Formats: sequence, C-alpha cells, structure tokens
Amino acid sequence: QHRGWFQSSLLECCATRGMAPYKQVLTHGFIVDADGKKMSKSLGNTIEPEEVQKQYGIEILRIWAASSDFTEDLRISDEIIKGSVETYRKLRNTVRYLLGALDGWTAEEAVAADEMPGLERWVLHRLAELDEQVRAAYDVYDFKRIMSLLINFAGVDLSAVYFDIRKDSLYCDPRFATAKAWDDDTKVFGNRRRAARTVMAAVLERLLTWLAPVMPFTTEEAFLESHLNGRADSVHLLLFPETPEGWRDEVLAERWAKIFTVRRVVTGALEVERREKRIGASLEAAPVVHIEDEALVKAFEGEDAGDLFITSGASLVNTSEGKGGGFTLDDTPGVIVYPEKAAGIKCRRSWKYFDPASADPAFPDITPRDALAVKAWDKTHG
Repeated sequence: QHRGWFQSSLLECCATRGMAPYKQVLTHGFIVDADGKKMSKSLGNTIEPEEVQKQYGIEILRIWAASSDFTEDLRISDEIIKGSVETYRKLRNTVRYLLGALDGWTAEEAVAADEMPGLERWVLHRLAELDEQVRAAYDVYDFKRIMSLLINFAGVDLSAVYFDIRKDSLYCDPRFATAKAWDDDTKVFGNRRRAARTVMAAVLERLLTWLAPVMPFTTEEAFLESHLNGRADSVHLLLFPETPEGWRDEVLAERWAKIFTVRRVVTGALEVERREKRIGASLEAAPVVHIEDEALVKAFEGEDAGDLFITSGASLVNTSEGKGGGFTLDDTPGVIVYPEKAAGIKCRRSWKYFDPASADPAFPDITPRDALAVKAWDKTHG
C-alpha cells in the first residue's frame, strides 16, 4: 500500500500543480524475522524497538538499520541485534583508543604529510580513498556500504595494523610537543611519534563526522572530549573534512600492499610459535624471512621490518631457496618465515630484546632509543 501512496500522490500533484510532490523518494522493505517470515505476535517472532533501546541503547537500532540493505526486506532477530552490538563496540573502542592516544594534542604538534614516515602516509592515502567512497555512498543513501567501509577500516587498517604497529612509538618514543624541543639524537624518534598523533587526529575527525549521521550520540560524546571541541558547537555542525592534495598516492599504496603481504605470513608464523608456547610475545622473536620476489624485498627499503612485524628484529633474504621447516601460506607462495628467537636482553621499558653492548652506560637495562626517551623526559621535566 505504501508504494501506491507514492504513485497516487505523484499523479494527484502533477494533475493539480504541474509538479511532483517530492524531489526524491527512499523506501524500504518490510521488517521480517531472521528466516524472512512476517513478524507476528502469534508466531512469537516480534522484536520490540523499545526493548532493544532499553537493553542496548538507541544507537544499536540505528546501526542495525544503517547496516541493512533497505532495498530488500529487512531481517531482524536477537542474534542480528547482537551483531549490531558488536559493531558498535568495535567502533566505540576505536574512537576511545584515538581519544586516549591524542590526549593533550594540539595543532602545534602537527607534522607535514611529506615529512611523515611511510606508514603514516599510507594511512593518509586510505583516508583519501575513504573520503571519496563515503561521500559517494551518502549521496545515494547507501548506508550499508558506508558501514561496511568504516567497520573494515576501523577493524583491519587501524586496529589490526596501524594501532598495533605504532603503539610502541606512542608509548616509548621521546615525547615532544614541537620540533623546537628536538636535538639531533632524538629527532627521528620524536618525529615518528608526532607524525603518528597527527595522523590519528585526522583519522578521529573523519571518523566522527562520517559516523555522526548513524551514531549521533556517541560521536557527540567523543567530540566533546576531543581536540575538535571548540571548532563548532556540535559534531553535527562540522562538515566532512576536505582531503588535502598529495594524500592519495597509488604508488605508495602499492608498495605497502607488498609489505602487508609479507607481514601477513610473518604474523601467521608468530601465531603458531605462540600457540606452541615457543614464544610468549612477538617481541621474543627475530624472524628470518626468505622472499623469492625481489620486488617484495625492495618494498621494505627505508623501513624497519622488525617494527612492522612487532618483533625485536627481522632479516629479509632475497632467495628462492628454503632450508626446510619454515612457515608458509598457500596463497602467498615464495615467502618462507623462520621465526628465530631474539638474541640479547629484554628492555625493561619497551620489552624489546637488544644487544647489551649497544646500551647507554647510564641506562644499561634499556635500549638506546628508550635511553634517549628517558633523558629527554628528565631534560624537559627537570
């Protein structure tokens, strides 16, 4: 009947006023249960929105609606709602992590994109891609695609890759608010941490504005606790940020795709080592990786493979020969990982293993990087 209303109102308005009564029409299918059956109290398959709101909050219903394909009948059940709850948890935890990592951040700390490490520039490239995709999806009311894009970005690109790799820098690199506080020894580490926080600030702003139409209360709550508070009275008064020229870099993205291909095999090897209790944490390893494709090896030029693998070291060998017993993945031929144990002693600050002969005599039980961080802290805090 509701489809008939669109037609009858269109015919009547065109006949009496010479124009359509609406510019666009968006309609959705019927709400059905998990098996596609019509909801009925007699069947006991109804889901009351009020009960969902009381138990989980209204954001969960909004996520369910936005994640559904409204061009077809919309299925809902307790299990489907639990899936929406899990989606909400992942997105909220991502935003919460960003808020914590950005504590005290100001624009004075920002690093220009062309001065950032490759990993940060890869995240900026992903933001540029997402900006185009999210805007296009909103223009055609494709909310399901928006949710799919942002859930994948938060869960894979951020949580499983970027946050995991950069947590060592955030926790252990020297902490400086501006480049003026650097000296030559600490510049590389200070820049890495500042670049990470600059990128995270850009990520948070975009996530909050992109998600605001779907999660209005959560994004407003986060906005009020963020560095964005003060730019406008509400997150809902902010426009989607424009993407600066230079963020999108297909050549760089291709290089990092190669790096992540190798990293996935290394991660799989380390999971086996943990499961077999040969190591407790990935920092106890210093894998040797045999790579047949020279292009994969060259992709790592200028990067610290150990940092990217979250190990205490790593060696990449361009060879087609293996020595037996290595770890491989069927879908990634030509990459063999030998998860060797890391040598040296365990840093009491970062937990990385290092050669004690390289230690600062004043700090013999921590890595040289960590010694620089402690000295910098003492210098700036008296």
